[in-house]
Amino acid sequence: MIIDSRFNDLAAGLINFSTQLKKGERVLIDAFDIPDAMVIALIRATRDAGAHPYVNIHRARVTREMMLGAAVDQFEPHAAVELARMQKMDAYIALRGSDNIFEASDVPPDRVQLVSKLMKPVLDHRVGKTKWVVLRWPTASMAQQAGMSTEAFEDFYFRVCTLDYARMVPGMEALKELMTATDRVHIKGPGTDLRFSIKGIGAQPCGGLRNIPDGEVFSCPVKDSVEGYVQYNAPTVYLGQSFDNIRLGFKKGKIVEATSTNTKRLNEILDSDDGARYIGEFALGFNPHITAPMRDILFDEKIAGSFHFTPGQAYEGVGNGNKSQVHWDMVCIQRPEYGGGEVWFDDKLIRKDGMFVPKSLHKLNPEYLLGAEKAKKGK
Repeated sequence: MIIDSRFNDLAAGLINFSTQLKKGERVLIDAFDIPDAMVIALIRATRDAGAHPYVNIHRARVTREMMLGAAVDQFEPHAAVELARMQKMDAYIALRGSDNIFEASDVPPDRVQLVSKLMKPVLDHRVGKTKWVVLRWPTASMAQQAGMSTEAFEDFYFRVCTLDYARMVPGMEALKELMTATDRVHIKGPGTDLRFSIKGIGAQPCGGLRNIPDGEVFSCPVKDSVEGYVQYNAPTVYLGQSFDNIRLGFKKGKIVEATSTNTKRLNEILDSDDGARYIGEFALGFNPHITAPMRDILFDEKIAGSFHFTPGQAYEGVGNGNKSQVHWDMVCIQRPEYGGGEVWFDDKLIRKDGMFVPKSLHKLNPEYLLGAEKAKKGK
Protein backbone atom coordinates (compact mmCIF):
# COMPACT_ATOMS: atom_id res chain seq x y z
CA MET A 1 0.00 0.00 0.00
CA ILE A 2 1.26 3.48 -0.90
CA ILE A 3 0.88 5.70 2.18
CA ASP A 4 0.85 9.50 2.30
CA SER A 5 4.21 10.61 3.73
CA ARG A 6 2.36 12.80 6.25
CA PHE A 7 0.74 9.64 7.68
CA ASN A 8 4.18 8.11 8.19
CA ASP A 9 5.51 11.31 9.82
CA LEU A 10 2.56 11.42 12.20
CA ALA A 11 2.84 7.70 13.03
CA ALA A 12 6.55 8.08 13.75
CA GLY A 13 5.85 10.96 16.15
CA LEU A 14 3.13 9.05 17.98
CA ILE A 15 5.27 5.93 18.39
CA ASN A 16 8.69 7.43 19.01
CA PHE A 17 7.88 10.68 20.84
CA SER A 18 4.34 10.58 22.27
CA THR A 19 4.30 7.01 23.61
CA GLN A 20 8.05 6.28 23.34
CA LEU A 21 7.38 2.62 22.65
CA LYS A 22 10.13 0.19 23.58
CA LYS A 23 10.94 -3.27 22.28
CA GLY A 24 8.42 -5.87 23.46
CA GLU A 25 5.81 -3.36 24.67
CA ARG A 26 2.15 -3.70 23.65
CA VAL A 27 0.09 -0.85 22.23
CA LEU A 28 -3.66 -0.76 21.59
CA ILE A 29 -4.55 1.32 18.52
CA ASP A 30 -8.15 2.55 18.74
CA ALA A 31 -9.19 3.66 15.24
CA PHE A 32 -12.47 5.57 14.99
CA ASP A 33 -13.57 6.18 11.39
CA ILE A 34 -10.06 6.80 10.03
CA PRO A 35 -8.42 5.55 6.81
CA ASP A 36 -6.96 2.05 6.83
CA ALA A 37 -3.72 3.57 5.51
CA MET A 38 -3.19 5.46 8.77
CA VAL A 39 -3.81 2.35 10.83
CA ILE A 40 -1.28 0.48 8.70
CA ALA A 41 1.24 3.31 9.10
CA LEU A 42 0.87 2.96 12.88
CA ILE A 43 1.24 -0.83 12.76
CA ARG A 44 4.41 -0.51 10.72
CA ALA A 45 5.86 2.19 12.96
CA THR A 46 5.08 0.04 16.02
CA ARG A 47 6.88 -2.96 14.54
CA ASP A 48 9.83 -0.78 13.53
CA ALA A 49 10.16 0.05 17.23
CA GLY A 50 10.13 -3.65 18.11
CA ALA A 51 6.76 -3.35 19.84
CA HIS A 52 3.50 -5.28 19.36
CA PRO A 53 0.40 -3.62 17.82
CA TYR A 54 -3.23 -4.46 18.66
CA VAL A 55 -6.09 -2.79 16.79
CA ASN A 56 -9.73 -1.84 17.45
CA ILE A 57 -11.80 -0.57 14.51
CA HIS A 58 -14.80 1.60 15.45
CA ARG A 59 -17.63 3.06 13.37
CA ALA A 60 -19.69 5.91 14.82
CA ARG A 61 -23.06 4.77 13.48
CA VAL A 62 -22.51 1.26 14.85
CA THR A 63 -21.49 2.68 18.23
CA ARG A 64 -24.63 4.84 18.28
CA GLU A 65 -26.81 1.80 17.61
CA MET A 66 -25.16 -0.12 20.45
CA MET A 67 -25.70 2.78 22.86
CA LEU A 68 -29.36 3.22 21.91
CA GLY A 69 -30.10 -0.19 23.44
CA ALA A 70 -27.47 -0.11 26.18
CA ALA A 71 -28.33 -2.18 29.25
CA VAL A 72 -26.42 -3.16 32.37
CA ASP A 73 -26.41 -6.89 31.57
CA GLN A 74 -24.97 -6.11 28.12
CA PHE A 75 -22.29 -3.55 29.01
CA GLU A 76 -21.07 -5.01 32.31
CA PRO A 77 -19.41 -8.02 30.62
CA HIS A 78 -18.28 -5.79 27.74
CA ALA A 79 -16.58 -3.44 30.19
CA ALA A 80 -14.95 -6.38 31.98
CA VAL A 81 -13.49 -7.68 28.71
CA GLU A 82 -12.23 -4.21 27.71
CA LEU A 83 -10.64 -3.71 31.14
CA ALA A 84 -8.89 -7.10 30.98
CA ARG A 85 -7.43 -6.19 27.59
CA MET A 86 -6.37 -2.71 28.69
CA GLN A 87 -4.58 -4.24 31.67
CA LYS A 88 -2.36 -6.12 29.21
CA MET A 89 -1.33 -2.94 27.38
CA ASP A 90 1.70 -0.73 27.95
CA ALA A 91 0.44 2.04 25.66
CA TYR A 92 -2.71 3.32 24.00
CA ILE A 93 -3.15 5.39 20.83
CA ALA A 94 -6.59 6.64 19.76
CA LEU A 95 -7.28 8.38 16.46
CA ARG A 96 -10.84 9.64 16.29
CA GLY A 97 -12.41 10.67 13.03
CA SER A 98 -16.05 11.57 12.54
CA ASP A 99 -18.22 12.44 9.57
CA ASN A 100 -20.83 13.80 11.98
CA ILE A 101 -19.87 15.03 15.44
CA PHE A 102 -23.55 14.96 16.42
CA GLU A 103 -23.96 11.25 15.59
CA ALA A 104 -24.82 10.43 19.22
CA SER A 105 -27.03 13.48 19.81
CA ASP A 106 -30.23 11.40 19.92
CA VAL A 107 -28.94 8.76 22.31
CA PRO A 108 -30.99 9.17 25.53
CA PRO A 109 -28.95 10.79 28.35
CA ASP A 110 -29.59 7.88 30.72
CA ARG A 111 -28.04 5.44 28.21
CA VAL A 112 -25.01 7.68 27.75
CA GLN A 113 -24.55 7.94 31.52
CA LEU A 114 -24.95 4.17 31.93
CA VAL A 115 -22.24 3.40 29.37
CA SER A 116 -19.93 6.10 30.79
CA LYS A 117 -20.32 4.73 34.31
CA LEU A 118 -19.69 1.10 33.36
CA MET A 119 -16.71 1.93 31.12
CA LYS A 120 -15.09 4.30 33.64
CA PRO A 121 -12.74 1.63 35.11
CA VAL A 122 -11.35 1.09 31.60
CA LEU A 123 -10.77 4.83 31.20
CA ASP A 124 -9.19 5.09 34.65
CA HIS A 125 -6.75 2.26 33.93
CA ARG A 126 -5.86 3.65 30.52
CA VAL A 127 -5.22 7.16 31.90
CA GLY A 128 -3.45 6.07 35.06
CA LYS A 129 -1.54 2.95 34.02
CA THR A 130 -0.55 3.25 30.35
CA LYS A 131 1.42 5.59 28.13
CA TRP A 132 -1.35 7.13 26.05
CA VAL A 133 -2.01 9.69 23.36
CA VAL A 134 -5.33 10.70 21.81
CA LEU A 135 -5.95 12.74 18.66
CA ARG A 136 -8.61 13.58 16.12
CA TRP A 137 -8.46 12.75 12.42
CA PRO A 138 -9.10 15.43 9.77
CA THR A 139 -12.43 15.05 7.97
CA ALA A 140 -14.62 17.22 5.78
CA SER A 141 -16.96 17.77 8.73
CA MET A 142 -14.07 19.04 10.87
CA ALA A 143 -13.05 21.38 8.06
CA GLN A 144 -16.63 22.66 7.98
CA GLN A 145 -16.56 23.24 11.75
CA ALA A 146 -13.34 25.21 11.34
CA GLY A 147 -14.75 27.21 8.43
CA MET A 148 -12.03 25.94 6.09
CA SER A 149 -11.79 23.97 2.86
CA THR A 150 -11.02 20.27 3.32
CA GLU A 151 -7.57 20.60 1.76
CA ALA A 152 -6.66 23.69 3.79
CA PHE A 153 -7.82 22.01 6.98
CA GLU A 154 -5.76 18.88 6.26
CA ASP A 155 -2.69 21.06 5.79
CA PHE A 156 -3.47 22.85 9.07
CA TYR A 157 -4.03 19.54 10.87
CA PHE A 158 -0.72 17.97 9.88
CA ARG A 159 1.14 21.23 10.56
CA VAL A 160 -0.30 21.35 14.08
CA CYS A 161 0.11 17.64 14.81
CA THR A 162 3.73 17.45 13.64
CA LEU A 163 4.80 20.65 15.44
CA ASP A 164 8.21 20.44 17.14
CA TYR A 165 6.74 19.84 20.58
CA ALA A 166 10.18 19.51 22.15
CA ARG A 167 10.51 23.29 21.68
CA MET A 168 7.77 23.76 24.30
CA VAL A 169 9.70 21.97 27.04
CA PRO A 170 11.71 24.88 28.59
CA GLY A 171 8.69 27.17 28.87
CA MET A 172 6.44 24.41 30.13
CA GLU A 173 8.92 23.46 32.84
CA ALA A 174 9.11 27.09 33.98
CA LEU A 175 5.31 27.34 34.11
CA LYS A 176 5.07 24.03 35.96
CA GLU A 177 7.53 25.29 38.58
CA LEU A 178 5.60 28.54 38.97
CA MET A 179 2.20 26.83 39.25
CA THR A 180 3.56 24.33 41.77
CA ALA A 181 4.72 27.22 43.98
CA THR A 182 1.45 29.18 43.63
CA ASP A 183 -1.33 29.44 46.18
CA ARG A 184 -3.87 32.00 44.94
CA VAL A 185 -5.09 32.32 41.35
CA HIS A 186 -7.23 35.21 40.13
CA ILE A 187 -8.63 35.25 36.58
CA LYS A 188 -10.30 38.37 35.21
CA GLY A 189 -11.99 39.15 31.90
CA PRO A 190 -15.35 39.98 30.31
CA GLY A 191 -17.96 38.21 32.42
CA THR A 192 -15.25 36.47 34.42
CA ASP A 193 -13.96 37.05 37.96
CA LEU A 194 -12.64 33.79 39.41
CA ARG A 195 -10.60 33.22 42.56
CA PHE A 196 -9.28 29.87 43.78
CA SER A 197 -6.27 28.13 45.30
CA ILE A 198 -3.95 25.57 43.70
CA LYS A 199 -1.74 25.27 46.79
CA GLY A 200 -0.18 21.83 47.15
CA ILE A 201 -1.76 20.49 43.94
CA GLY A 202 1.25 20.62 41.60
CA ALA A 203 1.19 20.98 37.82
CA GLN A 204 1.65 18.84 34.71
CA PRO A 205 3.06 19.98 31.34
CA CYS A 206 1.41 18.58 28.22
CA GLY A 207 3.63 18.85 25.17
CA GLY A 208 2.76 16.00 22.82
CA LEU A 209 2.89 13.06 25.24
CA ARG A 210 -0.85 12.71 25.91
CA ASN A 211 -2.84 14.65 23.33
CA ILE A 212 -2.04 15.70 19.79
CA PRO A 213 -2.32 18.57 19.18
CA ASP A 214 -0.94 19.67 22.53
CA GLY A 215 0.27 22.72 24.37
CA GLU A 216 -0.95 23.27 27.92
CA VAL A 217 0.10 23.06 31.55
CA PHE A 218 -2.63 21.98 33.93
CA SER A 219 -3.24 22.00 37.64
CA CYS A 220 -6.42 21.79 39.71
CA PRO A 221 -8.19 24.00 42.25
CA VAL A 222 -8.39 23.00 45.89
CA LYS A 223 -11.87 21.49 45.73
CA ASP A 224 -13.81 23.95 47.92
CA SER A 225 -11.76 27.05 47.09
CA VAL A 226 -13.44 28.27 43.90
CA GLU A 227 -15.44 31.50 44.21
CA GLY A 228 -16.89 33.82 41.58
CA TYR A 229 -18.03 33.27 38.03
CA VAL A 230 -16.68 32.49 34.58
CA GLN A 231 -18.05 33.24 31.11
CA TYR A 232 -16.69 30.83 28.49
CA ASN A 233 -16.45 32.22 24.95
CA ALA A 234 -15.54 29.07 23.03
CA PRO A 235 -18.49 26.95 21.86
CA THR A 236 -18.36 23.31 22.88
CA VAL A 237 -19.84 19.93 22.00
CA TYR A 238 -20.29 17.40 24.80
CA LEU A 239 -22.02 14.01 24.60
CA GLY A 240 -23.11 14.82 21.07
CA GLN A 241 -24.83 18.13 21.88
CA SER A 242 -23.81 21.73 21.30
CA PHE A 243 -23.42 24.41 23.98
CA ASP A 244 -22.58 28.11 23.51
CA ASN A 245 -22.04 30.96 25.99
CA ILE A 246 -21.73 28.76 29.07
CA ARG A 247 -21.64 30.74 32.30
CA LEU A 248 -20.90 29.13 35.68
CA GLY A 249 -21.18 30.61 39.16
CA PHE A 250 -19.35 29.12 42.18
CA LYS A 251 -19.68 29.13 45.96
CA LYS A 252 -17.28 27.13 48.13
CA GLY A 253 -16.05 25.26 45.06
CA LYS A 254 -19.46 24.12 43.84
CA ILE A 255 -21.23 25.20 40.65
CA VAL A 256 -24.41 26.83 41.98
CA GLU A 257 -25.46 28.54 38.73
CA ALA A 258 -25.10 27.22 35.17
CA THR A 259 -26.56 28.74 32.01
CA SER A 260 -25.94 28.40 28.28
CA THR A 261 -27.79 28.17 24.98
CA ASN A 262 -28.74 24.68 26.20
CA THR A 263 -29.27 25.32 29.91
CA LYS A 264 -31.52 22.35 30.65
CA ARG A 265 -29.11 19.78 29.20
CA LEU A 266 -26.13 21.57 30.77
CA ASN A 267 -27.62 21.16 34.23
CA GLU A 268 -28.61 17.55 33.55
CA ILE A 269 -24.97 16.75 32.83
CA LEU A 270 -23.78 18.67 35.90
CA ASP A 271 -26.25 16.62 37.97
CA SER A 272 -24.83 13.30 36.69
CA ASP A 273 -23.15 12.64 40.05
CA ASP A 274 -21.89 14.45 43.16
CA GLY A 275 -18.54 15.40 41.58
CA ALA A 276 -19.81 16.92 38.35
CA ARG A 277 -20.46 20.32 39.94
CA TYR A 278 -16.88 20.65 41.21
CA ILE A 279 -13.80 21.54 39.15
CA GLY A 280 -11.31 18.82 38.26
CA GLU A 281 -8.81 20.78 36.14
CA PHE A 282 -7.42 24.27 35.54
CA ALA A 283 -5.08 24.76 32.58
CA LEU A 284 -3.42 27.41 30.44
CA GLY A 285 -3.25 26.73 26.67
CA PHE A 286 -0.56 28.03 24.28
CA ASN A 287 -0.39 26.13 20.97
CA PRO A 288 0.61 28.87 18.50
CA HIS A 289 -1.04 27.22 15.49
CA ILE A 290 -4.48 26.99 17.13
CA THR A 291 -6.08 30.41 17.35
CA ALA A 292 -9.84 29.90 16.96
CA PRO A 293 -12.39 27.43 18.36
CA MET A 294 -13.77 24.67 16.15
CA ARG A 295 -15.98 22.73 18.60
CA ASP A 296 -13.38 20.02 19.01
CA ILE A 297 -11.96 19.97 22.51
CA LEU A 298 -8.63 18.33 21.66
CA PHE A 299 -7.92 21.42 19.55
CA ASP A 300 -9.85 24.06 21.45
CA GLU A 301 -8.33 23.42 24.89
CA LYS A 302 -4.87 24.18 23.41
CA ILE A 303 -5.85 27.53 21.83
CA ALA A 304 -3.10 30.14 22.20
CA GLY A 305 -3.99 32.55 24.97
CA SER A 306 -6.77 30.42 26.46
CA PHE A 307 -7.54 28.73 29.75
CA HIS A 308 -9.90 25.89 30.50
CA PHE A 309 -11.73 25.29 33.74
CA THR A 310 -13.13 21.78 33.82
CA PRO A 311 -16.15 20.48 35.73
CA GLY A 312 -15.86 16.86 36.86
CA GLN A 313 -13.19 14.22 37.23
CA ALA A 314 -9.74 15.25 38.45
CA TYR A 315 -6.57 13.53 37.26
CA GLU A 316 -4.64 11.29 39.60
CA GLY A 317 -1.42 12.83 40.85
CA VAL A 318 -2.28 16.39 39.82
CA GLY A 319 -5.78 16.77 41.18
CA ASN A 320 -8.00 17.40 44.18
CA GLY A 321 -9.43 13.90 44.43
CA ASN A 322 -12.74 14.85 42.81
CA LYS A 323 -14.51 11.85 41.27
CA SER A 324 -17.05 12.03 38.47
CA GLN A 325 -18.06 10.36 35.22
CA VAL A 326 -17.97 13.89 33.74
CA HIS A 327 -14.78 15.60 32.56
CA TRP A 328 -15.79 18.61 30.45
CA ASP A 329 -13.05 20.98 29.31
CA MET A 330 -14.75 24.37 28.89
CA VAL A 331 -12.59 27.02 27.22
CA CYS A 332 -12.20 30.79 27.54
CA ILE A 333 -9.92 32.67 25.11
CA GLN A 334 -8.26 35.82 26.48
CA ARG A 335 -6.55 37.29 23.43
CA PRO A 336 -7.63 40.90 22.58
CA GLU A 337 -9.91 39.90 19.70
CA TYR A 338 -11.89 37.77 22.19
CA GLY A 339 -12.16 40.51 24.80
CA GLY A 340 -8.81 40.08 26.56
CA GLY A 341 -8.25 39.09 30.15
CA GLU A 342 -5.68 38.56 32.87
CA VAL A 343 -4.30 35.66 34.91
CA TRP A 344 -2.71 36.47 38.29
CA PHE A 345 -0.73 34.12 40.56
CA ASP A 346 -0.33 35.34 44.15
CA ASP A 347 -0.99 38.95 43.07
CA LYS A 348 1.59 38.79 40.24
CA LEU A 349 0.42 39.28 36.64
CA ILE A 350 1.28 36.10 34.71
CA ARG A 351 -0.60 36.52 31.45
CA LYS A 352 -2.29 39.53 29.91
CA ASP A 353 -4.47 39.36 26.80
CA GLY A 354 -3.11 35.88 26.03
CA MET A 355 0.61 36.75 26.29
CA PHE A 356 2.82 35.53 29.13
CA VAL A 357 4.38 38.44 31.02
CA PRO A 358 7.28 37.05 33.17
CA LYS A 359 10.51 36.66 31.19
CA SER A 360 10.80 33.02 32.33
CA LEU A 361 7.58 32.24 30.43
CA HIS A 362 8.31 34.10 27.18
CA LYS A 363 9.23 30.79 25.51
CA LEU A 364 5.53 29.88 25.63
CA ASN A 365 4.55 32.88 23.52
CA PRO A 366 3.95 32.36 19.78
CA GLU A 367 7.02 34.31 18.65
CA TYR A 368 9.35 31.77 20.26
CA LEU A 369 7.32 28.60 19.60
CA LEU A 370 7.07 29.41 15.89
CA GLY A 371 10.63 30.70 15.64
CA ALA A 372 12.14 27.48 14.29
CA GLU A 373 9.44 27.16 11.61
CA LYS A 374 9.86 30.79 10.56
CA ALA A 375 13.62 30.36 10.36
CA LYS A 376 13.22 27.22 8.26
CA LYS A 377 10.86 29.02 5.86
CA GLY A 378 13.33 31.89 5.64
CA LYS A 379 15.96 29.57 4.29
